[in-house]
Amino acid sequence: MKDVETIKIESRNLRGTIATSIAAGGSRFDESDLQLIKFHGIYQQEDRDARTERKKAGLEPAYQFMLRSRIPGGVVGAEQYLVQDDIAGRFGNGSLRITTRQGIQLHGILKGDLRATVREINASLLSTISACGDVNRNVMACPAPPENAAEIEVQALAHRLAEHFTPTTRAYHDIWIDGEKIDTVGDPADPVDPIYGRTYLPRKFKMGVTLPGDNCIDIYTQDIGFAAVLRDGEILGYSLLVGGGMGSTHGKAATYPRAASPFAFVSAEEAIEVAEAIVTTQRDFGDRTNRKHARLKYLVEEQGIPWLRCEVERRIGRSLALPVEVPFDDVRDHLGWHEQADGAYALGLYVENGRVKDTDVARIRTGLRAVVERFKPQIRLTGQQNLLLLGIASADRPAVTTLLREHGIETDPGALGVRRYAMACPAAPTCGLALTDAERALPDLVTEIERDLEALGLAEERISMRMTGCPNGCARPYMGDIGFVGRSKDLYDIFLGGDWANTRLNWIYKTGIGRTKLADELRPLFLGWTHGRIASESFGDYCHRVGRDALLELAAEVPA
Repeated sequence: MKDVETIKIESRNLRGTIATSIAAGGSRFDESDLQLIKFHGIYQQEDRDARTERKKAGLEPAYQFMLRSRIPGGVVGAEQYLVQDDIAGRFGNGSLRITTRQGIQLHGILKGDLRATVREINASLLSTISACGDVNRNVMACPAPPENAAEIEVQALAHRLAEHFTPTTRAYHDIWIDGEKIDTVGDPADPVDPIYGRTYLPRKFKMGVTLPGDNCIDIYTQDIGFAAVLRDGEILGYSLLVGGGMGSTHGKAATYPRAASPFAFVSAEEAIEVAEAIVTTQRDFGDRTNRKHARLKYLVEEQGIPWLRCEVERRIGRSLALPVEVPFDDVRDHLGWHEQADGAYALGLYVENGRVKDTDVARIRTGLRAVVERFKPQIRLTGQQNLLLLGIASADRPAVTTLLREHGIETDPGALGVRRYAMACPAAPTCGLALTDAERALPDLVTEIERDLEALGLAEERISMRMTGCPNGCARPYMGDIGFVGRSKDLYDIFLGGDWANTRLNWIYKTGIGRTKLADELRPLFLGWTHGRIASESFGDYCHRVGRDALLELAAEVPA
């Protein structure tokens, strides 16, 4: 099999033989096109739950595809949302999934329906290009309804960044929209992409923009984080953080999660220029020999911030100002009713693990569709996999609440308990990287933890919990109070000691704990927190202060 770098070089700007493969039919793409379709926002997957039975029956794997829409700042119009919902019902598995980067994923799409799906998404003025692949992916921004010019500018910068770093190749349009140009050797190649070149980036790249105080986009996990610096409510510029990233590999010490480092202060006018210089530095110096070691965080960690500053300054032709400290002391999930500056209201709704579907408990997909069709709100997706409905008239609030509750959808975040602060990646059975479950495992675990907290009088405490089915960390488990990271089938590593505001990495507490034992492992620590906390110390801060060794001693002394 060719390595990914060779595939990119030979791809004719991300064309490969994708169009030929679609025309030929079948259920899957070959290994080279498998890598290239990611740049188009598509992952080939299979239903791993069906693998054994299908193999016994002599059938090929149950191939299917996930499509991810790139939605800067999580801003979705009512009609755009309804298009996604329509596609989920006609071509997908009947659900939508809100991602931890404010996008929407559609699962269960068959190969023969890919072109129709992408066309419909683009017709709604959304796109799937660069939602995946070795390029800058969806740009995050605080989804709260804007109250002032600074909040409007944060969203505007996210959209400008997304546009600037979109690949220039015509391949996406030719393959999915026109659908007429079948691959031939004589096809003219596009001009070389001015930012990405012919080899694109060594690995994925992520950006986010936010205001001081509220770290709802996890700015320390971004390759580049733009933290707005304010004076009298106006944005003076942005303090840049660089080199954040969550992914690691079990047993590979050279891979690790990393919190972003302060880098420079830039004016609003300089922001995109400096970002491009950082991106092209990563393009030219990032590790192309080992994809597990290819993110910007490794370049920053090994070469250092001074080296990166010199290289970026060389590329822009001037010196950079030193970074300005921007405080973050909270992570707001924006749930519940909030009055907007224009007098209308926004309603933040909890979506467990981002999965918009109908169940016996709550018909969230049907209920949301009913509200969107009737009231036409703007929708904003959050970094916690929830959503906000904006622009609801005051007089419509009772009707919206009633309609949602008729479908079993809770509108009062105070009724959610600690479940409100939990999130998980999709993991098994569809993600090819997953070692075990996450989305399917976390709800029952949270129920156990809720019972334990209630018994200790801690039911009102805020504790963030994040679970992933592998160490790649899509749900950002290495930040926050508690992280659960899949190690193998039904076994997880437990991480503790992060902070509520997600400015500090947590650390590994125990490894290889069975799914049914995870709550047991935490129970004595919650008891120790109850008796040993200082003032209103959070669980993460308590674990960080006490340390791993003391927690292990505590766990050994207190019956689970």
